[in-house]
Amino acid sequence: MNASSHQNSKNLLRRYFPILEWLPQYHLSWLRADIIAGLTVWAVMVPEAMAYAGIAGVPPLIGLYTVPFPLFFYALLGTSRLMVVGPDSATALISSVTVAALATSGSEEYLILTSAIAFTVGILFLIFGIFKMGWVANFIPTPVMKGFIQGLVWVTIIGQVPKLLGIEGGSGNFWQRLAAIIHRLPQTHVTTAIIGIGSIVVLFVLKEYFPKIPSALTTAVLAILAVTFLGLEDKGVELIGSIEASLPPFQLPMVSIDQITGIIGGAFAIVLIGYAETLGSAKAAAEKTGEEIDPNQELISLGPANLAAGLSSGFLVVGSLSKTSISMSSGGKTQVSSIVHGVFVLLTLLFLMPLFSNLPHATLAAIVIEAMLGLANVSYFKNLYRIRRIEHALALLAFFGVLFVGVLQGIGLGVIAAIVLLIHRASHPYTAVLGRMPETQIFRDIDLHPEATPIPGLLIFQFASGLIFPNANYFRSSLKQKIQESSTPVKTVLIDAEIINLIDTTSLEMLSKLRLELAKDNIILSWARLQESLYTEMCKAGLVAEMGESNFYDRITEGVAAFAAQDKDNNNQ
Repeated sequence: MNASSHQNSKNLLRRYFPILEWLPQYHLSWLRADIIAGLTVWAVMVPEAMAYAGIAGVPPLIGLYTVPFPLFFYALLGTSRLMVVGPDSATALISSVTVAALATSGSEEYLILTSAIAFTVGILFLIFGIFKMGWVANFIPTPVMKGFIQGLVWVTIIGQVPKLLGIEGGSGNFWQRLAAIIHRLPQTHVTTAIIGIGSIVVLFVLKEYFPKIPSALTTAVLAILAVTFLGLEDKGVELIGSIEASLPPFQLPMVSIDQITGIIGGAFAIVLIGYAETLGSAKAAAEKTGEEIDPNQELISLGPANLAAGLSSGFLVVGSLSKTSISMSSGGKTQVSSIVHGVFVLLTLLFLMPLFSNLPHATLAAIVIEAMLGLANVSYFKNLYRIRRIEHALALLAFFGVLFVGVLQGIGLGVIAAIVLLIHRASHPYTAVLGRMPETQIFRDIDLHPEATPIPGLLIFQFASGLIFPNANYFRSSLKQKIQESSTPVKTVLIDAEIINLIDTTSLEMLSKLRLELAKDNIILSWARLQESLYTEMCKAGLVAEMGESNFYDRITEGVAAFAAQDKDNNNQ
């Protein structure tokens, strides 16, 4: 192998294994900070992973199975030095909804399908990353994403309330579950409710007054002590129960073709939402470190992370903004903190699981509810309504879609509505008639600048988009409408083409017909600030010859001056 090939191989390895870039530059002085950050995130992750397992509809132990190996793979492949991957409430709920349609909750089939959807998500992440398809996530606009997340907040909370109160939960959409809870309130198990509601109070108090204490782990420990010393198990409080200390069982989740078909829709939704969340977390970390985040490599890194979660009997993982923030605030320097975190989770599985046998399910529900309430953001809808009402409507559509129709259907409604809005905007771009600003050679939209004066006989028309087939007819009809609305008869139309960066063949044909239609009314069609590449295309289509080379100008002022000279000549004749 020559030197050039060797260097290319090294560059390829560094591209796909970013750890090779930063690990050789690692300072031993950072190790203490990374160990502290890893331990801090571990203290938060252990109870939350067990709690989020409840959202996914699997036993708490599965939550811990999910954590360590994705952390190791992301440390090898991720471009963020501080981001933490792990279980996530939104994607866990989508997993639960998807799998629940195919298997009974708590069954062996349900557990296998939960791991299978993580495995499928991993494959999709890899495919999206290899083919550089990160742009697909752009089709979920921020209002839809945030409306969807706000809907998930309340769906998740309502799903945990029965565990909090010790009653049987209902099924169906948010409102049906709420009605079932209200109906069964008289059956509330008082001791369980005291443990659950008390856990929520402790969580809020710790976060408000003792923010440096790991609130979730502390609350879990206090609940375990209460159960142990007060003998609450004998009083009917439902507990995690005895858990055998062991490493996760490694196995390929075996599913049928029909089952794969059933989970693929949910897997695609998880990829889109999980990627958006991951990229947000990675960019938040990058703002502190100044590092560059490679969006496509992030997709690739999430592939093996989720494959590992599926193979180790866990559920899916994505980037966690809350855990990333904890790692950063704890002084974490690199992904060594995630490796430390993963090692301690493995040690927990091997040696500490018996300590959690007296942990009440009500406390795990309280941890989820408190985390969800922290995500609730009513002010976002208020601000969005003030800024842009159409996007406020999109957010509400996703929000109420989740509550009334379902999780996947809610995000689907929001995305479809966003795409319809995108198509409408692409086919109806901004148009304007320009006038001259007083005592200047500057031209502005006369509707936005009343002081701008139109030039009698000359209509300066601005079209704020490329000329493509969805908007070609709108260009024609909009221009004709502006001509009809002009306060003086139009003799020349001057197209300000500065913003037009594309003209397709449909539009070229439309322009040829438009020139003829305007010519019948003795109106000349001219152009200003047309890009050279588009001028060349119009030449090839014969449009420049049809319109006349003299009707193309480099600047608006040249077109205005030419019109003034022509108009003067016509008046003198």
